[in-house]
Amino acid sequence: MDNSLDLVFWLTAGAILCLLLLSAFFSASETALTAVSRPRLRARADRGDRAAETALSVVEDSERLSGAILLGSNVVNILSAALATALFTRAFGSSGVALATLLVTVLVLIFAQILPKTYAVSFAEPVAVRVARPIRGLIRVLAPVVSVARAIVRLILRIFGLRADAEQMFSIKEEIADALAIGAEEGTVDKEERDRLLGALDLDNRTVAEIMRHRSQIEMLDVEQPPDDLLAAVLNSPYTRLPLYKGERENVVGVIHAKDLLRAVDRFLRTGDGKLDSIEDLDVMKVAMKPYFIPDTTPLNEQMREFLKRRMHFALVVDEYGDLRGLVTLEDIIEEIVGEITDEMDPKADRQLRPTETGDYVVDGAMTIRDLNRETDWTLPDDEANTIAGLVIHEAQTIPEEGQVFAFHGFRFEVMSRKDNRILRLKVTPLRPA
Repeated sequence: MDNSLDLVFWLTAGAILCLLLLSAFFSASETALTAVSRPRLRARADRGDRAAETALSVVEDSERLSGAILLGSNVVNILSAALATALFTRAFGSSGVALATLLVTVLVLIFAQILPKTYAVSFAEPVAVRVARPIRGLIRVLAPVVSVARAIVRLILRIFGLRADAEQMFSIKEEIADALAIGAEEGTVDKEERDRLLGALDLDNRTVAEIMRHRSQIEMLDVEQPPDDLLAAVLNSPYTRLPLYKGERENVVGVIHAKDLLRAVDRFLRTGDGKLDSIEDLDVMKVAMKPYFIPDTTPLNEQMREFLKRRMHFALVVDEYGDLRGLVTLEDIIEEIVGEITDEMDPKADRQLRPTETGDYVVDGAMTIRDLNRETDWTLPDDEANTIAGLVIHEAQTIPEEGQVFAFHGFRFEVMSRKDNRILRLKVTPLRPA
C-alpha cells in the first residue's frame, strides 16, 4: 500500500471514528433530554441557570427535538457504514463488505448506542444541560428538513385515514403514578407514602358515591321526638353532626350539631327556671343547620374544595331523582389520602379487616374494595361495586346464603354472616400470591 493509500486509509478511519462519536453524542442527547426531570430543570431555570433554561426550551419542543436527533443520528450512522464498506472493500476485496457490516454494527451498538445511553440515563440532568445548546443549534439548522419530513409523514398518514397530533400528549399524573410504582417496587418509596400520594392524585377520578356512608348506615333523629329524647340521643351518639328527619327518613329537614344543641340547652336553662324538665319547650329546629345536599356524581376533589369554601364538614348525597343515597364528610375525603382516621369515639375503631393465623382475612362486608386493596396490595376490581359485599353479590348474581363459597379474581370468598339482604362478614383467602 503506497503513501497515498495509507493517507486515504487513515483519513477514512478518522472520519469513521468522528462519525461514531457524533452518533454517541446523538444517542446520549436523546436519552438525557427524554429522561430528564422537567420540574428539576424548571427549578434550576428559576434560579437563573441559563443552560437549564435552554434545556427546558429544547425538551418542551419534543417533536422538533426527536425529528432533528433522528435525522442527525441516521445520517452519521449510514455515512459511517458507507465509509467503512469502501475502506474494507479496498483493503480486503469483496469480502470486506461483510466484514465492514459486522464491525460497524458492533461499534455502533456498543460505543454509539448502549454505552452513551447508559451513561445518559445515569446522569440525565447534567448531560441534558450540557448538550442543550448544541442540540438547539442542530434543531435550527435541520428545521427545514424536519418540517418537510413531518409534512410527508402527515400526508401519508392522511392517505390511510390517520391523523397525527401536533403536540405530544402526556399525563403528569400518570408519570407520577408510574414513578411511585417503580419506587415502591425498588423499596425507595414506603407503601404508606405511595398510598397517600396516589390517593391525592386520584381524587379527581373518584366521586362521593364511592366513599359515602350508605343511608342504611346513617344515624338519624326524628325531629318530632321530645327535645329531651333528642338531647339524650345526641349525647349518646359517637357523631358530632346528626341529620334530622320528619315523618320519613327520606325527608331530611336539618342537621343538628352537638355543640349547638348543648349551647342552646345551656342558654335555655340559664334564662329559664333552671329546671331540666322545662327542656320540653326547646325548639330543636331553631338550633339545627340547613341540610346541604350534593349529587352523587360530584368528584372528590371538587367536593373537598366546596367543603373548605363553605367552611362545612358534612353533606347529604342524593341521586338524580333527589332521593337520599347517603352522606359524606370532609374527614371521609381526607381518609382517602391519609388512610383511616379514628379516635376514642369512632365506631370504626374496630378494624374492618382482620388477618387470621391461617392466612385468611375476615372482612367487614361494608369495607370498600379500594380500602381492602390499599391495606393488602391486592388488585380486586372496583368498577362494578364499591364494597367487598357488593363485589360478591355482583359476581354471584344473587344474594348468597351464610356458608356459601365463591372463587373469582384469584380469591376464595366465604360468606360468614348475613342480615336480611346484607352480607355482614366475609372470609377472603388468596388462591395465588397477590
